[in-house]
Amino acid sequence: MSTQDLIKEQVTTHPVVLYMKGTPQFPQCGFSGAATQMLRACGVEKFYSVNVLENPDIRQGIKDYANWPTIPQLYVNGEFVGGSDIMREMYESGELQTLLKQTVS
Repeated sequence: MSTQDLIKEQVTTHPVVLYMKGTPQFPQCGFSGAATQMLRACGVEKFYSVNVLENPDIRQGIKDYANWPTIPQLYVNGEFVGGSDIMREMYESGELQTLLKQTVS
């Protein structure tokens, strides 16, 4: 299975996927930590996470998949939502809570 096929499988078989540096319990960068906190603040306790530091192919492949240069990256229902900056804007406006409420309920 190619890296792109693996990424597609991950984002389409899980309702909420976060590609991040580290794990939700031990984020390895502030942006990944912030993304995890925002998901939890929206009531999402369980989500599928991928530690890109463990696999250089995934780390580069996810950037190519979404044509987005930074990590973390959030996917909801197979759709790319954005990185931590977009997540923060959506969280502050209430959009992220609405999107995730529809997904997890």
